[in-house]
Amino acid sequence: MKRYSAIVAALLLLGLTAFWHSHPASGQADAGWVTLFDDSNLNDWNQIGDANWKIVDGVVQADKGNGFLVSKNSYTDFQLRAEFWVDTAANSGIFIRCTNPEKVGTDSAYEVNIFDTRPDPSYGTGAIVNIAKVSPMPKAGEKWNTYEVTAKGPKMTVTLNGVRTVDGVEDTKFPSGRIALQYGAGVVKFRKVQVKPI
Repeated sequence: MKRYSAIVAALLLLGLTAFWHSHPASGQADAGWVTLFDDSNLNDWNQIGDANWKIVDGVVQADKGNGFLVSKNSYTDFQLRAEFWVDTAANSGIFIRCTNPEKVGTDSAYEVNIFDTRPDPSYGTGAIVNIAKVSPMPKAGEKWNTYEVTAKGPKMTVTLNGVRTVDGVEDTKFPSGRIALQYGAGVVKFRKVQVKPI
């Protein structure tokens, strides 16, 4: 009987060990991703400007002022994914490789634009301002959207809601820097902002 109990205990231990080692595999889709905004605080961000960023129902949003949320860490080669909601009048964007975290702009970073009513639509929503045009410009207003951005060496790609809007454009001006979320006009909301170094 002792031998039978020992075998059962060994098999049980072996089964638990196998389950423990296989459990992380079920979440491999998120392996390596770092959450920069976790729906409850802005601890991974510095605020510049006077935009009235606040967290409402797990979403960071602004509707007045002008400014940015700037990541505390810098990134060189990475994938970024973020969900955003804007109204039709919104002017926003996600800036990557910001070399001057105190003064974010297209002269010190790449702007993945969110701007449905931009006077020159070739650099509107889905484009990288002054680097990669988009045609036709997709509309993002009044719905939740997902941006996926990859920056590896000089090459950048942008996907909006599963559609590639920038396909492997190359530029070497800004090799590394921070990530910034912009508020310029209208109503702007972000959630599920994640980055994965590559």
